[in-house]
Amino acid sequence: MKLTSLDYARSLDQKDELSNLQEEFYLQEDIIYMDGNSLGLLSKRAEGKLLDLLHSWKTFGIDGWTEGDHPWFYLSESVGEKMAPLVGGLKNEVIATGSTTTNLHQLAATFYKPSGHKTKILADELNFPSDIYALKSQLALKGYDPEEHLVRVKSREGRFLAEDDIIEAMTDDIALIVLPSVLYRSGQILDMKRLTAAANERGIPIGFDLCHSVGAIEHSLHDWGADFAFWCTYKHLNGGPGSVGGLFVHEKNFGNVPGLSGWFGSKKESQFDMDHQMDPALDAGAFQIGTPHVLSLAPIIGALELFEEVGIKRVREKSLQLTNYLMELIRIELDGEGFTIGSPVDETRGGHILLEHKEAARICSALKEVGVIPDFRAPNGVRLAPVALYNSFEDVWHTVQKLKNIMDEKRYEKFENKRGVVA
Repeated sequence: MKLTSLDYARSLDQKDELSNLQEEFYLQEDIIYMDGNSLGLLSKRAEGKLLDLLHSWKTFGIDGWTEGDHPWFYLSESVGEKMAPLVGGLKNEVIATGSTTTNLHQLAATFYKPSGHKTKILADELNFPSDIYALKSQLALKGYDPEEHLVRVKSREGRFLAEDDIIEAMTDDIALIVLPSVLYRSGQILDMKRLTAAANERGIPIGFDLCHSVGAIEHSLHDWGADFAFWCTYKHLNGGPGSVGGLFVHEKNFGNVPGLSGWFGSKKESQFDMDHQMDPALDAGAFQIGTPHVLSLAPIIGALELFEEVGIKRVREKSLQLTNYLMELIRIELDGEGFTIGSPVDETRGGHILLEHKEAARICSALKEVGVIPDFRAPNGVRLAPVALYNSFEDVWHTVQKLKNIMDEKRYEKFENKRGVVA
């Protein structure tokens, strides 16, 4: 069978041990969803847990805090424990709380301790804007000029970051390092183990934004010695729009006073003493700020069950196979159409592929018209994310065929080359 044939794609699906997981998700007929790196799809288990938690509210009222299958008072801890294997953390090093940016604010407020000439924060120029906004805000709150004290490692070609360049920037004036695990445009995976070791050698706290890696690749945060990490749960973890985020704090940092203290960061046994002197938890729970968002935590419980059953190792293996197959088809079927693969072609790529094209926004609109849901990233990127839990090799084949047809017939020309309000 030819690699470009539909039969070949179907033969790969027949060998796929995870193919039955498609039945766990709500897939729309005649739609190929390739945007799971922005928002994962709803699983039946996630829906079920949301209904269960609604029922606990309906049934127990305020006693839902301590009654039912998932008592709300301990919900952030129990969900954090379920997420811990996905980031390579101990169960008490992970908590489900806040959002990506609020968690970054909390962690930066805790770990950024400028002193003497050590006043700068090290980041990178390819990071997601929200992280940069938060770091600038933290600098300003401490009285420093963000333009001078936020050091951003430059990319050599606009797609990737070189670990050598990052380590070279770990100078004596750096007080904190915050980096992405996977670059949101190109999908490059940074060598977190190497970068953490370099930061530890220099005595600089280091943390990672795992938004585009959690649920897609394996991590060993505890063993690597990373100080902290934070992430969302609505992409590869399929927790739903606006679902509660997560954070990791290495046990070596337990006992640090949270930079932003809040009631739910207290020890559970003393929280209701109502003392004005905070008694913080001696684990990652200390970094909670407010009351758990129970109904936004609920779907994550069901979504994580699939990862517990399958294991992140198998998810990663299939993800690499899907993205490799996607790139092979692109090279053959779209040769001469002006596309450039902007992602690493080796295993240093995450769960999505970036296709660069000068007409990217128009192409994304054309793909949606024919039933493929992609993702546009300015200025010229089409991101395609075949997700191991619910996408098939046949999905990949059809996506490339539809894209080939769009380019052959120039169907993208009827659309404006600009992004939508939400891209």
